[in-house]
Amino acid sequence: MYQALELFFVFFKIGTFTLGSGLAMMPQIKKELVTRRHWLDEDEFIDIVAVTQSAPGPIAVNLAVFLGLRIAGVKGLIATALGSISPSFIIILLIAMLFQGIQNDPLFVAAFKAIKPASVALILVPVFTIAKRTGVLGVKFIIPVIIALLITFTPLSPIYIVLTSIVIGILYYGQKNR
Repeated sequence: MYQALELFFVFFKIGTFTLGSGLAMMPQIKKELVTRRHWLDEDEFIDIVAVTQSAPGPIAVNLAVFLGLRIAGVKGLIATALGSISPSFIIILLIAMLFQGIQNDPLFVAAFKAIKPASVALILVPVFTIAKRTGVLGVKFIIPVIIALLITFTPLSPIYIVLTSIVIGILYYGQKNR
């Protein structure tokens, strides 16, 4: 039980202080579990990383779950899963609590309205870059641009736009493959 608790705190610390994706967490996880605590050897760690990269889902949680199971069984699995997701959950919960008090503030609303086009631009830049590199300026290029413009300039919910896009994609590629 002590080892499971220790695993929880290791992954909680890593989840709290590592910014970026699960890939950014890997060096810290390796340092803690392989170098510092010697719970795994280098080859075991590399094998588990390879498996978690091929499994669906967020790599940080996959890695935590596989490592926890390997080191301390089901208790370790639960401890590492909770340790890795708890920091994000707590931070999002705090932001949501703070958001409740200022969600109708005119300055806050204006800031979020300003962020929306910027976020669309952040999505469009890779789209243009990929289209330019691959020479794809047909449907595969136009659809994401149209979706980005709809999300930015219409009051439609992004959920409905995405669902409609899925249906259109299925119909388009279904016809194309016949």
